[in-house]
Amino acid sequence: MSGTIYKIVPKDAWAEAVTRGQLSGSPVDTRDGFIHFSTASQVRETAAKHFAGATDLVIVAVSTAALGPQLRWEPSRGGDLFPHLYADLPLAAVRSVSPLPLGDDGAHVFPELSSPRQT
Repeated sequence: MSGTIYKIVPKDAWAEAVTRGQLSGSPVDTRDGFIHFSTASQVRETAAKHFAGATDLVIVAVSTAALGPQLRWEPSRGGDLFPHLYADLPLAAVRSVSPLPLGDDGAHVFPELSSPRQT
């Protein structure tokens, strides 16, 4: 698959990644040995499950084509294939970074998202 995948990141962690020139991931990513990403159709559930009520987040849109063979699509929640990156995320692969605020209903408000496409 190629296209765009997404990573939800606390603003301070993203600022650190920009300073370092790459994102190494969260403590959960480090524990699991890869950086967890979601597709456009998965990221809202990811936000609700892992970031409920969290503020000061950004959503990072990443080009799958720029990640090479370190990006693997593996079964996870409900058997869905999720993108996992077995390397640090190079900032050159980032297409955009957008705020991910909470709406009045307590759910995160997402920018327009693109889905990966089959190649």
